[in-house]
Amino acid sequence: MNTINVPTRDEVSPANQALFDKLKAGVGMVPNLYATFAHSEHALGNYLQLQNAKSSITGRAREVVNLVVSQVNDCAYCLAAHTVIGKMNGFTDEQVLEIRGGRASFDPKLDALARLVKNIALERGHADPALVEAFFAAGWTKEHLVDAIVVIGDKTITNYLHATTRVPVDFPAAPALRS
Repeated sequence: MNTINVPTRDEVSPANQALFDKLKAGVGMVPNLYATFAHSEHALGNYLQLQNAKSSITGRAREVVNLVVSQVNDCAYCLAAHTVIGKMNGFTDEQVLEIRGGRASFDPKLDALARLVKNIALERGHADPALVEAFFAAGWTKEHLVDAIVVIGDKTITNYLHATTRVPVDFPAAPALRS
């Protein structure tokens, strides 16, 4: 059961209505989780600024972070959305499942990222120094490390918002991980 409703365009502030219009024009819909941010006058705009900020973690690497963190946090909404986005970024169904498990054996650089991100998310930021060193050895930089942590924070925000509100998932459900 939902703890709060998904607001419609007519139920949100004029500033959020403009953001709804921009989202609808850009992605064809206002995802329920984004609409939920609009219960706050400022949260949707602030979140979109964070999500769209410049970063050295982009494209496929960003989806690795999104999928790993969403799996660690068991967020059905974000797993569904990022499974779709991951496939749009060229990952196969099998690769998406592997990434969700914290590995990317098909790409050594993404594997180091996935392994470190899983460790950071599980250990609440207390990363295993060996995984940090493996991340750097795979060709990532200090800038990438800092930006990856920002992306972890970004994804944790949406994971927590969904876990608390339980708004309906409006993407195809992500498949279960195999044991």
